[in-house]
Amino acid sequence: MLKSDATPARKTPGAPDGNPVPKHNQRTQYAAGFLRQVEPAETGAKPAIEGAVIDQTPLQDTTPAPGPAQSNAGARPAGEIELKLLVDADRMAHFNAAPVIATNARNKGTRKHLKSVYYDTAERALQRSGLSLRVRQSGARFVQTVKTDAEDDPLRRGEWEASVPSLAPDVALAMPFIPEKLRSHLEAQPLEAVFTADVHRHARIVDLPSGTVEIAFDQGVLTAGDRSIPVSEIELELKSGSASTIYEVALRLAEQGAVKPSIRAKSARGFDLAAGAPPSARRPRKLRLDPSITLDDAFATILRSCFLHLLQSLPAAEDGRNPEGVHQLRVSLRRLRAALDLMRSVGALSNLDALRSEARWLAQDLSAARDWDVFQLETLPTIAKACASVTGFDALGRAAAECQSDAYRKAHQALDDRRCAVFLIGLGHWIETRGWRNDVAAEDLGQLAEPAVNFAQRILSEQYAKVLKRGRRFKSLSTDELHRVRLATKRLRYLSEFLLPLFADRKSVRRFSRRLAGLQEELGAFNDMAVTASLLDGLDAEPDSAIAAAAIAGWQARASIGVQPSLQGAWRDFTAARVPWSRQASQD
Repeated sequence: MLKSDATPARKTPGAPDGNPVPKHNQRTQYAAGFLRQVEPAETGAKPAIEGAVIDQTPLQDTTPAPGPAQSNAGARPAGEIELKLLVDADRMAHFNAAPVIATNARNKGTRKHLKSVYYDTAERALQRSGLSLRVRQSGARFVQTVKTDAEDDPLRRGEWEASVPSLAPDVALAMPFIPEKLRSHLEAQPLEAVFTADVHRHARIVDLPSGTVEIAFDQGVLTAGDRSIPVSEIELELKSGSASTIYEVALRLAEQGAVKPSIRAKSARGFDLAAGAPPSARRPRKLRLDPSITLDDAFATILRSCFLHLLQSLPAAEDGRNPEGVHQLRVSLRRLRAALDLMRSVGALSNLDALRSEARWLAQDLSAARDWDVFQLETLPTIAKACASVTGFDALGRAAAECQSDAYRKAHQALDDRRCAVFLIGLGHWIETRGWRNDVAAEDLGQLAEPAVNFAQRILSEQYAKVLKRGRRFKSLSTDELHRVRLATKRLRYLSEFLLPLFADRKSVRRFSRRLAGLQEELGAFNDMAVTASLLDGLDAEPDSAIAAAAIAGWQARASIGVQPSLQGAWRDFTAARVPWSRQASQD
């Protein structure tokens, strides 16, 4: 149901192609035609497939997050660390001349014409599993690449490459990096070309004290059948050093003009183009935290999760065709604000208020769009169907549609605002550098090294007690008091999503989470009625719509009475659940 709410790197000797040579005395080994790096003890290994054409381009000196197929080949994961900046095509040369590039680029760079074909089965088995497979031609060279979606870090994706003789894919080379459950499917179902990418790239290497970044200026087109969309973006890919260097460069480029940070791959855009579908809007992934993790590492993991969800929600919200886009973007901003509030418990952090303020600004400009989505897609059609004899619903719908359009224009203005881009890039840099360490007072720094589970027990207990306090004499609470319970419950749910993974997947965790979600759902439904009333009060509708508006008001007044028993039942179930962080719960 729709809800209206959730070591500095210097320039290193390079290989002939300009990439840095692998460090740490590692030697290069090839598995099934795909390059990987191995420790010296693994020397002497042979290619897994005799006669495979090997791509001898060294991997970048980074350690990306593992992808879903990591364990299949027994290999250390290859990968890329990358951020895109979407820009206007007519401004590309202006960005190329930016001071950060003119001052720090090694040379004028290289120019390439890249032609790529992206493949999948007819049922899109690879795409549904978070994988993409392409073959790219650059001059006389053909390279097949398997990539994975980002799992828990916005910038990191798994990537494995192999040289092939033509634009036709070689499934046998890809198999070691495909999850086992998909291998038999790929053996039985042939791959087909889904879309193509024709891109002209100007790539330059920039060296900063914190790291080395390849800046690729891409312009071209994605084509699927008779559909096509332009490509105009700047790819920032880390070659060595700290991933924070990407954000440093992005912030400097943002000074030159309008940019939109994005982690959406060309493959995602191309598959949506082929399907004629809007960008999807994902719910946040479930967090996984080792019980022994330190508080500092837990903060980093939580914040990366919030940031990833935010960036993944942006394309659908900007596109506007999928109402879930604005909804998930609002949820991601709420989660981010909850995470920043959580960090206040360590001590005064000077940057928290500024980041939280920017998140609040962006969320506020999305609120009206979400509220009108709920009204137009759920409230109005449901009641109109139930009250078929009442006139004026069509007129009411037209007036609501105008308000909805106005709200979306306001939302898109905020998303297009340079303030939004700077906020997102700055947030990513703060998370990647763990900027909170610089803000924490010296006497509080020790907390960051302590086990996060101790912190979690205290914070969850405090918020749980606050919910119980606000819910005293639940049956007799007023609407305003129920609203305060809802806000406290929502905060407890976000804190639970962040911190309960520290207590493993116990029965008590699942039971408590289920009942907490049920209570929030009931309180949210009750709040939706109040939101509807405020929307109708401010609606400048046609005279004929007055009867329909009155019907909606009457319907929801009656529904508010009917919802009380289920709401009270949800409260009883919640208060009866054993809290998972108690000693007794740890025994289940």
